[in-house]
Formats: sequence, C-alpha cells, structure tokens
Amino acid sequence: MAFVAAERREFDGFLKNAERVVKLRWPLPFARMVWLNGTAAVLVANGPGPKLAGQAADVLREHEETKVLVSTGFCGALDPALKLCDIFAATEVLNIGPALPPDTRHPHKSGKLLSIDCVASTAAEKSELRQTGAGAVEMEAAAVAAKAIEWDVPFYAIRVVTDTADENFVLDFNRMRDTSGRFSRAKIMIAALRRPITVLPELAKLNRRCKDAAQALGDFVAGTRF
Repeated sequence: MAFVAAERREFDGFLKNAERVVKLRWPLPFARMVWLNGTAAVLVANGPGPKLAGQAADVLREHEETKVLVSTGFCGALDPALKLCDIFAATEVLNIGPALPPDTRHPHKSGKLLSIDCVASTAAEKSELRQTGAGAVEMEAAAVAAKAIEWDVPFYAIRVVTDTADENFVLDFNRMRDTSGRFSRAKIMIAALRRPITVLPELAKLNRRCKDAAQALGDFVAGTRF
C-alpha cells in the first residue's frame, strides 16, 4: 500500500499514528515506510501538482511493488456543505476515472474530485469550478490515478478539507511556486514581509488548520482498510 501526497506535513497524522517509521533513502524530499495497525505502507511526497506527483509515483514503483495506490493530502472545498477538517473520499477523479470507496466506519464525505495544476485561491474561482460537479479540488490526484490505471492497481483518493468554498486566500500561492513547481518558502516569506499585517495572520491561521487537518487525515487512515 502506498500513499502519495504533495508535502511532508500532510503525513504528520500518519506518523503520529504509526507503530513504526523507517526513513527511506530515495531521491525524494520525503519517503517513509510506516506500519499502521500492523500493515506496512509507503508514504512519499515530492511537491504540488501532477508532474511532481507523477515523479513521486515513478520513484515509488522503482523501489517497491505497488499493490494499492492512494492519493492523499489537503484539498479545498467546492461544495459549500464541506467544512474544515472534513474527510473527502473521492468517488471519481474528473477526466481520469473512478476511485474506490474506503472500508471504514469513520464519518466522511464523498463525491467527485477535481485535480488541477494550480491553487483555487478565491471563492469566485471555487464557485466556477463547482460547475464541473466536483465537491473538492486539489493538485495531484489526476497524476496518481493515471499511474494506478497504467499499473492496473486499485486506486483511492482520500483528502481532508483545509479551506472552505466561501473563503479567499490573501496570498496568491500560485505565484509562490518555484521553477520546479514546488512552493518556495523564500517567496512566501518575502511576500509576508511586504504585507505583514494581512499575510502573516493568514499564514498563521493556515498553519493551525493544516496541523488539525493532518491529524484528522491520519486518524481516518489509521482506522480504514484499503
């Protein structure tokens, strides 16, 4: 079983629930083998967007036999009914194909997932994207789903909501990416220093949300069968 996310912090809840963690010396920013309820799983993260997610999956495939592939991490709500820290299990990744439902008793929401190579930053953008029929939006699932189809392995997409449909980001995170597509801490800090009154409080709020969301996601996965 293998999980692909964008950022290491999306796995914080996994690591807190793990019985054992082993660092993998793979050419990725983050790669770990963990044991959850006695079951081994590989966690990899390589940055946001389909290109980097596809690369992470390929590295994973080179080192481990992949029997189940899961796209995981944070997402933005398109459905106004979705709340912060809600778990969203995709039934389908739009324009790619279906996703399997998780075997769990934990409460969660389900629906179609939209995967795009940018951050949906405003309520207006999210409202427009909602017209696709998707309940949530993120950046990596399409690439991971395509790999699962190519390798003929079961695919799941399990996400956790970090921003609601009616929220706007003060900071345009799409302008905070470097040439590789990863989010640049340097660019984010420069933007924060230029507008400290508006940007710094938003970053602090987002950091708190991400911590809570990562824990909710880890708790859900620890009690779920794939």
